[in-house]
Amino acid sequence: MIHPIPPGTRDVLPDEMRELRRLQRALVDVFEDRGYGEVATPAIEYDEVMAVGDGRSARSYRFFDESGELLALRSDMTVPIARLVATRFPPSEAPHRLCYLGSTYRAVLPQRGQMRELVQVGVELIGASPAEGTVEVIEVLEAALDAAGLGRAVIGLGDADLYRQLLEELGVEGEAKESVLASLATHDLVGIEEKLSEAGIAAEQVQTSVALTQLRGGSEVLEQARGLGGAAVERATARLSETYEALERRGVADRVQIDLGLLRDLGYYSGAIVEVYDPALGHVLGGGGRYDGLMKHFGVDLSAAGFGLYLERLHLAQMEESRRKGEAR
Repeated sequence: MIHPIPPGTRDVLPDEMRELRRLQRALVDVFEDRGYGEVATPAIEYDEVMAVGDGRSARSYRFFDESGELLALRSDMTVPIARLVATRFPPSEAPHRLCYLGSTYRAVLPQRGQMRELVQVGVELIGASPAEGTVEVIEVLEAALDAAGLGRAVIGLGDADLYRQLLEELGVEGEAKESVLASLATHDLVGIEEKLSEAGIAAEQVQTSVALTQLRGGSEVLEQARGLGGAAVERATARLSETYEALERRGVADRVQIDLGLLRDLGYYSGAIVEVYDPALGHVLGGGGRYDGLMKHFGVDLSAAGFGLYLERLHLAQMEESRRKGEAR
């Protein structure tokens, strides 16, 4: 190839672009029908803004402008929208229901098949009560998946604080704690076991912690988790039980699977977190959750929740589902 493009990026040709536009319109229509207004933020932010959401690894592309200011390409859509709400909307007007569609850029290892540029589409609900906000966001997520034709997609529901608090109970702190959390985020069970052992945790407690990550299913897994004991587990299962029962009352729990091995790799999540899987693709289609402390970084104390979906992965799953249905005829 005479003029290659950087690894982790791609060109989009007309036929695919038309399909992507149809998918975009279908998703944004779902959001707007539920009262979420579309916003846009700059692709370039000050580094101090994006650093709030970089989590366990510095994932933003950073560079200096002509005056020496350190800037960053947005690696995430939630942080810029949190900044937007804090600076452009009076807190008294909350709750704010916003949706978005935009590209994000991440400093990853493209040789592993990871993309440097991803289009994200999603919603943010800022200023609603935590209990109501979590359920509403999951309802909107289900409607978005239906609009994309992904009726078999599963929504995993976990708790972002479970392992942070559990590791504190076990006395795992500092770099050792972050290393274990990084393995949890990538579902590296061997790494979890090794790192807990290296931190001096007794073999029985290591096995209990690993067993906890394998609990997935309906409300019955919460009872199984409580059987493993510990204050952190008790707090997390109580929170998850409240959320799951609210989803059942609203009739939207059927495609939600409680997943106690779930951990998002962005550090601002707190409480309920979600990830979306589709059996036709085998990849995570997106995720989100609560981020009640994030707004404080921008001087506003508002609870918040949201989700983001990767548009290209949604499209691939949509095509695979269509192919599967065609073969079944």
